Amino acid sequence: MKSRLYLMLLLSVSLLINFNQTGFCQVRTIGQIVRLDPALDKLIGKETVIEIIADGFAWSEGPVWVKDSSYVLFSDIPNNTIYKWKEGEGLSVFLKPSGYTGRLPYSHEPGSNGLIINKQGQLVACEHGDRRISSMPLSMGGKRTLTDNYQGKRFNSPNDIIQRSNGDYYFTDPFYGLPKGEKDTLRETKVTGVYRLSTNGAVTLLISNLLPNGLAFSPDEKILYVGQSDPDKAIIMAYPVNADGNLGTGKLFFDATSFVKQGLKGAPDGMKVDNKGNLFSTGASGILIISPEGKLLGRLETTQQTANCAWGDDGSTLYITANSYLCRIRTLTKGAGF
Repeated sequence: MKSRLYLMLLLSVSLLINFNQTGFCQVRTIGQIVRLDPALDKLIGKETVIEIIADGFAWSEGPVWVKDSSYVLFSDIPNNTIYKWKEGEGLSVFLKPSGYTGRLPYSHEPGSNGLIINKQGQLVACEHGDRRISSMPLSMGGKRTLTDNYQGKRFNSPNDIIQRSNGDYYFTDPFYGLPKGEKDTLRETKVTGVYRLSTNGAVTLLISNLLPNGLAFSPDEKILYVGQSDPDKAIIMAYPVNADGNLGTGKLFFDATSFVKQGLKGAPDGMKVDNKGNLFSTGASGILIISPEGKLLGRLETTQQTANCAWGDDGSTLYITANSYLCRIRTLTKGAGF
């Protein structure tokens, strides 16, 4: 009897060791929570950690949660790939090529960048290399181009995109995906703009005086936030959204330039809002959490240059793309729209 119990104990220990070595029961964490205001405690629990769930990417970007199937998609721009991560299944390649279909080499960032799931349940992608906004049904595949030019001039490299409740898309078009960036001879427009693609197919230039990157609507869609990724003027602007979808005069919402000057990694990039109107913006080696009034409540410090984020699960989990990592953090709030 003792020998049987001994063998069973050895087997149990062996299984436990093997289980631990797979990493499934080990939570890998990164960084820390920097608390600057007591209000953050209502958004991020005291014992919360930033969890690494996948890694090994060249530059991860554009996460989006697919609600009907409970998985996250995200871009690895240099590798021209969209990956899928699902709880219990792990990581797999979802789409390759993701943003450039021509002859390589093209640039160091040829793939897709920002991703969303539109109101038809399709994957909409900002494609650097093909310089367009595309849509693709998740169940069948087969891309179509939503837009690739403004007044006949091709976009630089569409970067991030959101959709308003009426179906209009708003997107940014800096030059980061071009082979030689700002000075590339492929540029057909000198504008690094924010555009609206209306449901009737019309493209409107809304902002032309920024180097725009990430963008997000307030929960009531009355404010459009736009991040500028210029390290010398690393700011987030807030624009009133008129009833017709055009924008009013913008004002400075938050200035992150001092963080860049301190050596923290990254200017404002991708951003999301929660249902209370708090803005979660990448930048400053992680995520800046800013109240609707523009007060910095704290930072999710990943220690990495952090590109983007997206709400997932029941809306309370924030998925984060940070350099070579895909991370997540459980929050006490929920994303707008959940």
